[in-house]
Amino acid sequence: MFISNEIKYIGVDDKFLDIFESQYVLENGVSYNSYLILDEKVALMDGVDVRGEKEWEENLDRELDGREVDYIVVHHMEPDHSGSIKRAIEKFPNATVVGNAKTFTYMNQFFSSDVDFRKLVVKEGDTLNLGNHTLTFVMAPMVHWPEVMISYESSEKVLFSADGFGKFGTLDTDEDWACEARRYYFNIVGKYGAQVQALLKKAATLKIEKILPLHGPILTENLGYYLDLYKKWSSYTPETQGVFIAFASIHGNTKKAAQILADKIRALGEEKVVVADLSRSDIAECVEDAFRYDRMILCAATYDGNAFVPMEDFLHHLQIKTYQNRTVGMLENGTWAPNAIKSMTKYLESMKNITILPETVSIKSTFKAEDEEAMDALAKAIVTVK
Repeated sequence: MFISNEIKYIGVDDKFLDIFESQYVLENGVSYNSYLILDEKVALMDGVDVRGEKEWEENLDRELDGREVDYIVVHHMEPDHSGSIKRAIEKFPNATVVGNAKTFTYMNQFFSSDVDFRKLVVKEGDTLNLGNHTLTFVMAPMVHWPEVMISYESSEKVLFSADGFGKFGTLDTDEDWACEARRYYFNIVGKYGAQVQALLKKAATLKIEKILPLHGPILTENLGYYLDLYKKWSSYTPETQGVFIAFASIHGNTKKAAQILADKIRALGEEKVVVADLSRSDIAECVEDAFRYDRMILCAATYDGNAFVPMEDFLHHLQIKTYQNRTVGMLENGTWAPNAIKSMTKYLESMKNITILPETVSIKSTFKAEDEEAMDALAKAIVTVK
């Protein structure tokens, strides 16, 4: 991958990792991005996961072509980026290691670095001159770890954005950027919208021509598109008008009710209606869709006096990711004591700025003609909200 004559890509694709952070399903692997700035002084910008350390070191040696590294810059200490930093510290014993105060605290927790005599602790606004290139450091606490920082290189107008603007998938994966970037953002960074907003305000003062994230492709064109999406995502503003229907069905009857409801909503003219089976769908993708659309309907069977477990799990995920600013409707099913709506309401009431529709549907075992009126009312109510 070509970035420029003096900024080199030395990252690796991990095509065999199937679950990221032991919870997010990967269909197309993930990239670990690392960069090298070749100037009067040479700066290594982050490392990779230990899974890719051997290939990363080969890439590093090829681009160095016999030169030494003068600075090892660590933007983020999470192991998928810092796994090879220990090797870099050993490989270049004269290199200065650059980070903020928390960077070195975490570094010593992950491995014995012994770099006190050659570390450079930076703070907001500090600069590092490499010759023709100058890095300015910007602190980004809780995006999405406390020690995270980014850096801006002024001569080439490049933003080293850490986990910001990252996505799942290897670099040779041919897919729409927004889909996997959205799933990545809401599941990993989504809780920290306020902190992302603060960082975006800082970035707005910079003239940026290239964004170099730690996962996913280099962004070089139409940067306003990516920045606009991040503004929406981090402010919890719905991206798309539509209805997301999430159902948790035990024997299939709640599923049938959810599908009937979806058809009714479409018949009323709603163009975008997405239905997901919480028992079988990737939970991270369901979280992504919940945040993407402006309205949601929860359909759950009753189980042990609460909503069926997949629904409880889904709502817990939304709760910890600070789901907000949406309109939500509910449907429940139960053979002797339907109680899913009560359980789901408790979750929703703990969230910020959630409008809960008063129109609800409570069916007994299977959807019947007697449930039609309530179903029609819920469909009309969710479509009316725009």
